[in-house]
Amino acid sequence: MRIATVCSLCSLLVVAALAAAEDWPQWLGSNRDSVWREEGVIEQFLQDGLTVKWRAPVALGYAGPAVAEGKVFVMDYVLRSGEVKNNPSRRDELEGTERVLCFDAGSGELLWKHEYVRPYNVSFGGGPRCTPAVDDGRVYALGAEGNLWCLDARGGRPIWAKDFAKQYGAKTPIWGHAAHPLVDGDAVYCVVGGEGSVAVAFDKRTGRELWRALSAGEQGYCPPAMIEHAGKRQLLIWHGESLESLDPQTGEVYWTVALKPSYGMAIAAPRKVGNLLFASGYGDAAALLKLDDAKPGAEVVWRGTPKTALYSATVTPFLEEGMIYGCDISTSALMGVRIEDAERLWQTLEPTLGDTRRGRYGTAFLVKHEDRFFLFNEAGDLILAKLSAEGYEELGRFHVLDPSNKVFGRQVVWSHPAFAGKCLFARNDEELVCVSLAAGE
Repeated sequence: MRIATVCSLCSLLVVAALAAAEDWPQWLGSNRDSVWREEGVIEQFLQDGLTVKWRAPVALGYAGPAVAEGKVFVMDYVLRSGEVKNNPSRRDELEGTERVLCFDAGSGELLWKHEYVRPYNVSFGGGPRCTPAVDDGRVYALGAEGNLWCLDARGGRPIWAKDFAKQYGAKTPIWGHAAHPLVDGDAVYCVVGGEGSVAVAFDKRTGRELWRALSAGEQGYCPPAMIEHAGKRQLLIWHGESLESLDPQTGEVYWTVALKPSYGMAIAAPRKVGNLLFASGYGDAAALLKLDDAKPGAEVVWRGTPKTALYSATVTPFLEEGMIYGCDISTSALMGVRIEDAERLWQTLEPTLGDTRRGRYGTAFLVKHEDRFFLFNEAGDLILAKLSAEGYEELGRFHVLDPSNKVFGRQVVWSHPAFAGKCLFARNDEELVCVSLAAGE
């Protein structure tokens, strides 16, 4: 009886611990806001580094992991023939297998995989781009060529699937489908492409189309975003020509603001703080909008100039306390920009390329935790830092994994990590790594 009582108590404690741990079930976390709200996380790095809990093999991919209910989900690509050349203006013709993998979050054991033969014809062909979204026992995974899968999270069984090219006439963008699916309420929202179907809402349980909307020469790469303002939930779709607000129930357009990035490179998600909305991309596409408080609507407060604002690509900016933080495309610097007037207050290469390197598209993904930030950079380093109007203050750095992809003459890892269960989960083209961030370890 005593043994049984102890075992029951242990089971209850394990369940309670899992319940207390915050999941990272989709891109940018539970609320898609780049904030990690878990307690019991380290406030500084120990002198002898962090503890790597496990490493598991994976293949090619830019897709970041998602973590939910004790499992890690990630996509990759097993190359059979062809060569990934990373020419930004030319597509790689590849043969291989696209996969959705599921690992045990505690041990790194591979639990199941869903795989399918998928030829690639995209530039930077090294694998899928999108982080899976996990919701109510289902996994939604979008591949680089527009194959959308809804899988049973327990065993990987396909529930429904969509082929954007065959069913919507969508042409795969030159750099692949990269708009992470958004699960909200009973719907899955996707950037699809094709005439009248840049944005499509699917029933998350059956895959039935709920509505389709918008046409554009380039559907872009920006993931759908949901905001609430003026008493209305608004679905934001930023394609290659404009930023649009839609009624998420019907697809009806609430408002449109022209914002055209070069080469259709709307990538980073628009970010909202109060009644202000900031969006930026390649070229001269950077704008701060003021949202109408009475009804869905927006007006431009300012547009960026060559020496003001922030121009984002692979890194979605973070907004707080009158500041915009993010990585600039042209300079590769992490910048602090004042929201009010777009003035660049400071910039540094230290967390991106390092002070001795030069190049474009320098990358460090930002995730806020309490009063500090975790930055995962393209060198495979996890950085703990404080960001403010005064500048960048680095508190610690730990090398998690080696960059395995070569772009613009330098080795990089361009994959957004996940933070869950007091751990970091990060991947390159060879391995998925789990690093403990628990206080006291």
